[in-house]
Amino acid sequence: MRLVPISQCRPGMRLGKKVYNEEGLVLLGERVELTQGMIQRLSQFGVAHLYIEDRLTEDIVIRDPISDETRRFAMGVIRTNFKRIMMDSLPRKAVNQPYMGKAFKEALTMIIDDLCENPSAMIMLTDISVTDLYLYQHSLNVCIYATMLGLAAGYSQSDLTTLGLGALLHDVGKTKIPLDILQKPGKLHETEFEAMKRHAEFGFRMLKDEPNIPLLSAHCALQHHERMDGSGYPRGIRGEEIHDFARWIGLVDSYDAMTTNRVYRSALLPHEAMEILYTGADSLYEKDKVELFRDKVAIYPLGVTVTLNTGQTGVVVDVNSQFPQRPVVRIFQEPDGRTVDVPYEVDMSKHLALIVVGVGNVKLTETGA
Repeated sequence: MRLVPISQCRPGMRLGKKVYNEEGLVLLGERVELTQGMIQRLSQFGVAHLYIEDRLTEDIVIRDPISDETRRFAMGVIRTNFKRIMMDSLPRKAVNQPYMGKAFKEALTMIIDDLCENPSAMIMLTDISVTDLYLYQHSLNVCIYATMLGLAAGYSQSDLTTLGLGALLHDVGKTKIPLDILQKPGKLHETEFEAMKRHAEFGFRMLKDEPNIPLLSAHCALQHHERMDGSGYPRGIRGEEIHDFARWIGLVDSYDAMTTNRVYRSALLPHEAMEILYTGADSLYEKDKVELFRDKVAIYPLGVTVTLNTGQTGVVVDVNSQFPQRPVVRIFQEPDGRTVDVPYEVDMSKHLALIVVGVGNVKLTETGA
């Protein structure tokens, strides 16, 4: 299967991977033939890319980091509890019940169990989901990424739970931000941005006394927008004043926000987002964390089309876990534009002169059922 920008998808193409709805249920299954209406609807929902069946890449298998069951349960917990809080006119009423903490802890346990089954897995663009509110899917993504990094860093089970809950609930305070601000399709005015920034404090207040939620997880909600140089909010603290867990969450929060379609801009591909994170290393983010994150992110996802500095074009078919920036590429087009009769693979970790100079900018060929 190949990862194709939604703008290049055409009726008659078949899905290579499932598309999930806001409840974590399968909306469109594998091998569903796309119609123009489906493509338009998915685009309206903010889907930036789809995995499409392709004869040149039919052997590519992309495994999701968590199971369908776990995804369905976690999205249900997020959506149900966040919507309940949004509809509650009293900021503290809904969250004083012990059930929220218990449900989120159960969801996190399932996520950790799934991730522990493949501790060497790379952070990769895998799931395609539609949701009526970006907040739900973002909360799950940040939790998955932060938990994977906690596993890579060797955190204890207790610390992993605290980090994971902090990540899962880092943006819960946004449930108290007016929807016209939360979903505004343009740049926020200064007063709107100041209102948006209050979500960090709202989240802390909502979680600090919540049963089954560690106080440190509440501090993650408070601090995830703080930055190493003191330029963050709400308190402008810096460096070691920011808890280690909040620094992880702040990093992956930024990454997921950049690689997800938003109402005001299109999603970046992983390599573009990593470049931006690197520009903020040691000023906005801790450099050691950016480097570990880089080593765990497949910045060129399986199935993405790439152009090399030689002029060759191909598709990423494997990721080198030791050198994720240097994938295995299946070449299907030579520098002169000629399509090769028999595609061949080059391992960029063994050919150090090769450099990726273009991503996703070549239209599909040889696509079909």
